[in-house]
Amino acid sequence: MREFAVLDPDLASLWDDLLEDRSVAMRSPFWRALERGRLNDFRYRYLLLEHPPSGARAVAVVYAITTDIAIFAPRTLHRLLQGIRRVFPRFLLWQMLECGTPITLTSPPWQVVPEEQTSAAIDSLVRHLRGMARRDRHLLIILRDFESNAEGWRAPLARHGYHWIPSLPNTYLPISWPSPEAYQAAMRSYYRSKLQKYLKRNRAQGVTHRLESNFAPLADTLCRQWVEVHEHAKEFQREILTPDFYRALAEIPEIDVQVLLFHRGEKLVGHALLLRDGDMMRWLYVGREASVNDGLYLYIANAVVETAILQGAKKLEMGLTTYAIKQDLGAEIEPVSMALRARFSWMNPFVGWGYRLLNRIPELHPRKVFKDQRDDG
Repeated sequence: MREFAVLDPDLASLWDDLLEDRSVAMRSPFWRALERGRLNDFRYRYLLLEHPPSGARAVAVVYAITTDIAIFAPRTLHRLLQGIRRVFPRFLLWQMLECGTPITLTSPPWQVVPEEQTSAAIDSLVRHLRGMARRDRHLLIILRDFESNAEGWRAPLARHGYHWIPSLPNTYLPISWPSPEAYQAAMRSYYRSKLQKYLKRNRAQGVTHRLESNFAPLADTLCRQWVEVHEHAKEFQREILTPDFYRALAEIPEIDVQVLLFHRGEKLVGHALLLRDGDMMRWLYVGREASVNDGLYLYIANAVVETAILQGAKKLEMGLTTYAIKQDLGAEIEPVSMALRARFSWMNPFVGWGYRLLNRIPELHPRKVFKDQRDDG
């Protein structure tokens, strides 16, 4: 196992050759954007495994980040913690060692070629992470995130003492409609009429939108709009974006990223940041001038869906949080897990129990939004 502090050109070339058909969120241009963006106190390390006897090759990115151990705490506990932190600012805020992608989700977080060697690669990974945690004095090690395609990681990680913990679920919209009109026509009448009511209301207020690739000059405005949404977030708060992050995404040509700009009359009132990842479009972030309950968010979400359809995406990742609106638009819920263990063996048995005690994951149920789903109405 080799560890690098910088993704230099030689390593980047080797890295991208290995990940030729994998997610853009694991490739070197994406990580260059994150490094230039200077999010929070992230400190990245790049891991490369080459194991000639088995033929296994693998890459992963590991980073240190100060994280709230009660990041998904229910509202009552969250308010209590806020009160405690007025006196003890760092209460339950720990420096953790994470393996994954900090601003989006790639499942699994450790890319192995060929995949048949995953178990052997996991053994090498977790041994190295344990050594890093001891060296840099990180109390917790977290591997994130795992969707249903990575269930096979569970047993190998359990052998190394990792707790398999539920995380906030992700949302996806599979796309099969040839046009936005066909998408709305496929909806059941309740959801279609609800959507059209909000669209009509926003259009009457002069709301319009357009797609923009050259958004670097707007970086400061877009970041300020994102901060407005972030500071009013109810589910959780983690990464802190910067104008440099928006500029980097716009200026690195290998990253296919665009922003939907929303105007009310002449005023820019919001945006949605979109990343193309093969056949999938990822809705990364949303920003607004004012976080008020005026129906604009549903207009924004529908515009994201329309854009994905018009650009020929086969799947739209709609991300975490604001589940009700996304489900009303047809998004499906995808359970997500993460693997967690303590650096110290004596502490590790209590980690899974303590994390579940402090955090609560929303219980979500499928919605029959489209006519071709069962129990048609």
